[in-house]
Amino acid sequence: MVDSGYPNEYGFLGPYRGQRYHLEEFRRRGQPQNREEIFNRVHSSLRCVIERTFGVWKKRWRILQNMPSFNYKTQVRIVVASMAIHNYIRRTSMQDVAFMEFDRHPDFVPDDFLTDVAPRAQMQGHHMPSRMDYVRDGIAASLMTQL
Repeated sequence: MVDSGYPNEYGFLGPYRGQRYHLEEFRRRGQPQNREEIFNRVHSSLRCVIERTFGVWKKRWRILQNMPSFNYKTQVRIVVASMAIHNYIRRTSMQDVAFMEFDRHPDFVPDDFLTDVAPRAQMQGHHMPSRMDYVRDGIAASLMTQL
């Protein structure tokens, strides 16, 4: 799940460019009008959940906010261990303080996450459809039939 600043290539599933994307746009201007906007709304919603989860994770484990200059292997171990413990707490704790704080703000997106870095005005040229374009089109078509 990437923003529109990344190419929609293998391993990167981005939104449709040139279509409404952010949840606030749908709140202001109504429901999605086509399959691309439906996909973008779902994509944006899922990205918010993912970014929110990373925000809680980074808040719980402050070492992640400013990783010391350990060697790469040690840094990977810190990330994996903190995520494993974080997931365990989330699955087993009904009263998880960090998540409860963020649950009070359902549209929360951490300040340190970048907004889309490639606005429509900066996009130029045509590109050949990638494998992920076909994956995205399949998901969009599936969402259309479910609604």
